[in-house]
Amino acid sequence: MREIVALRRDADKECTMILSDKAILEAMERGEIVVDPYDLECLGTNSYDVHLSKHLATYSNRVLDARKHNGIDHFEIGEEGFVLEPQINYLGATLEYTETHKTVPFLEGKSSVGRLGIDIHATAGKGDVGFCNYWTLEISVKQPVRVYAGMPIGQLIYFQVEGEVLNPYNQKKSAKYNERTHRPVESMMWKNAF
Repeated sequence: MREIVALRRDADKECTMILSDKAILEAMERGEIVVDPYDLECLGTNSYDVHLSKHLATYSNRVLDARKHNGIDHFEIGEEGFVLEPQINYLGATLEYTETHKTVPFLEGKSSVGRLGIDIHATAGKGDVGFCNYWTLEISVKQPVRVYAGMPIGQLIYFQVEGEVLNPYNQKKSAKYNERTHRPVESMMWKNAF
């Protein structure tokens, strides 16, 4: 019997823990999670809703080079919204500035956004402990769809980390996305040696 209890205890330790709404609020009170602007209405059962800012960008060139700095053209979503077109890689940003000091933030699209055929990230849905910035969104669509500044675009889910973090993202010398900006940021792949 003791062996079964020990096995269950070990299995429980390996389970990934997602913060509940109460745990998110408690982490905010301790300053471990920051969301600005914050609205209690955006707090879900185990996530926090984030919104599309007015800032969008597209790459200046059609052909991109992973070894070179690819420039982007910034523009804003007007009152009438903006129609996203398929086969264009849009970079957007969250309206919210966030900080995460003790948990791993994951940004996922809302189901209502997905049902419009909008993907909000190509591969980069996971943040790092110590990420302190606005989120750049890698937006693509299946068919033309009009979007609006301020619309709900995604939800942040926070996962607990097992063990001490030795190198938080905001203290890493190699971190490429630490400069605080409310506008979308282009790929910094070119800063890697390959």
